[in-house]
Amino acid sequence: MNWKIDNTHSEITFKVKHMMISTVTGYFENFDATINTNDESFENASVEFNAKINSINTKNKDRDTHLKSDDFFNSEKFPEMKFISKSFDGQQLIGDLTIKDVTKVVQLDVDFNGIAVDPYGQTKAGFEISGDINRKDYNLTWNAVTEAGNIVVSDKVKIVIDAQFIKQV
Repeated sequence: MNWKIDNTHSEITFKVKHMMISTVTGYFENFDATINTNDESFENASVEFNAKINSINTKNKDRDTHLKSDDFFNSEKFPEMKFISKSFDGQQLIGDLTIKDVTKVVQLDVDFNGIAVDPYGQTKAGFEISGDINRKDYNLTWNAVTEAGNIVVSDKVKIVIDAQFIKQV
């Protein structure tokens, strides 16, 4: 069975501590994902995901421009990030996450919210996926220190994905 992400009912977000006192949330607005599975339990499914770096949106144009620059993602040279799963047991999704020119194995927690048929007869499956990565593992190393000694951007980045997939017929 093949499933394709329903972009209208999905969002890819990340959260990063700013100056260690507040959290900034960002979104990738242009993304794609597919799931290939043997049955509707989704165990042992293969998952592929990609997001266009230029679609990053933190609700601040200057910050978005900085994130797209070589200080962070270098969207000109590395236009997308990718995830390809290695295993899924129904609760833990393990796979290769590639950001810039670095690929690392990550483990994500998955809540499978079930399957439903929408008013148009489409079968949909919903998931909440989350996990943490260290941005420095992916050469996203820019930082600064305030006069008070606070780090401006945390190394830890929380990934939160709310995804709805449409069963392909």
